[in-house]
Amino acid sequence: MRKALRWLLAFTVFIGTLSTAGAATAAQPEATGTTDIKERLLSIPGVSLIEEKPYTGYRFFVLGFTQPVDHRHPSKGTFQQRITVLHKDVSRPTVFYTSGYNVSTNPSRREPTQIVDGNQVSLEYRYFTPSRPEPADWSKLDIWQAASDQHRVFKALKKVYSKNWITTGGSKGGMTATYYERFYPKDMDGVVAYVAPNDVVNKEDSAYDRFFAKVGTKECRDRLNAVQREALVRREPLEKKYAALAAAEGYTFSTVGSLDRAYEAVVLDYVWGFWQYNLLENCGDDELIPPDAKTATDDQIWNSIDTVSGFSFYTDQGLTPYTPYYYQAATQLGAPTIKFPHIEKKYIRYGYQPPRNFVPRDIATKFQPYAMRDVDTWVRHNARHMLYVYGQNDPWGAEPFHLGKGAKDSYVFTAPGMNHGANVAGLVADQKAFATARILDWAGVSDTAVAAAKPLAKFDSRLDVRDVEREPTLRP
Repeated sequence: MRKALRWLLAFTVFIGTLSTAGAATAAQPEATGTTDIKERLLSIPGVSLIEEKPYTGYRFFVLGFTQPVDHRHPSKGTFQQRITVLHKDVSRPTVFYTSGYNVSTNPSRREPTQIVDGNQVSLEYRYFTPSRPEPADWSKLDIWQAASDQHRVFKALKKVYSKNWITTGGSKGGMTATYYERFYPKDMDGVVAYVAPNDVVNKEDSAYDRFFAKVGTKECRDRLNAVQREALVRREPLEKKYAALAAAEGYTFSTVGSLDRAYEAVVLDYVWGFWQYNLLENCGDDELIPPDAKTATDDQIWNSIDTVSGFSFYTDQGLTPYTPYYYQAATQLGAPTIKFPHIEKKYIRYGYQPPRNFVPRDIATKFQPYAMRDVDTWVRHNARHMLYVYGQNDPWGAEPFHLGKGAKDSYVFTAPGMNHGANVAGLVADQKAFATARILDWAGVSDTAVAAAKPLAKFDSRLDVRDVEREPTLRP
């Protein structure tokens, strides 16, 4: 859950959202008649065309879909929710994806889509603009309403894409895929959830402290901790630099309350942000992480914090796009709180601030502690055809989903050395083959393909390569 990264990784570890040029697997002739797929999609009640973009081997559509603001009371207003369709062939399986945030309007293919060589339907999460009712009734932003959005889209598009469906997502998207399965377990044939946090008891976060005490190597931990501490020791000169940046860029701090609060929030995100988006090897990059924090210049400390955490994020301008996320964290999802044993208390004024602090005050929030407990219990006892993939060095994996005796044909795997971009391709060989085979089987492809346990579509360097799923580096 932290969609705001603030720098572009030098490596690419998840699965793609990039430009519209390049080659892909050639599309096969439609299996049902001669009606154009655009006509078929636009004939569905509530579907409207925003634009079509070309991509070799596919048809790619950005669509609007009419949704009720309140699925319990559909007559009380509607809004337009954006979806995209990467169309391969109606005879292929379909992958249903959401990041839990905005939808990309460029063609992309998630890892399960490449594995099954299928179609992909991507959904923008409700209340992320422009998929927001006006005026916004924030009480209608919850995990059941969002799952019901997916259910309605599935029911509508299943008439066109009649083969098996698999839902997927990373981080908040992995959580979203899980919640959808919990509330509508008969819709999907399988679930592939990447790096999905599971904050069952919001006030008990010791798992994160244990994670940060052992992640990576002691040398790397000490190096990161020293830079983070030094940024608070040098608070006065670095805050002057921050104020100059804010003046130059027009940044304001009404939501978080002050530049001082924003500064500390960015600094306290630093170690978490490093492990979320980096590999251990990046710790040796002297330009990224100064090797000796005490002798580093102010600019070196500033640049390191800014590159990893991003000084723009806790401004009003940085927070506004993520108001729906912070609202959900403050009402249902929860958010971790960690300790900083390497920093003296005199340097920490606020600590990890709760998500309520990042939601405008005119939006009311009330936490519902039962929401995540319900989902966790359901997964433990009712999971069917569900696959969870975590990264060994990803902080969000400190509180993962677990499977109980009631789970069937469901699995939890951890990719060694990987971060928040962990995927099936990063698993050890036997787990990679097993997970790939289970995804193919759930997708309903041939027994021969399942036995081969390899992706059915060739890797496309433009369609399949993307950065780690970006999340706000605050807590989830």
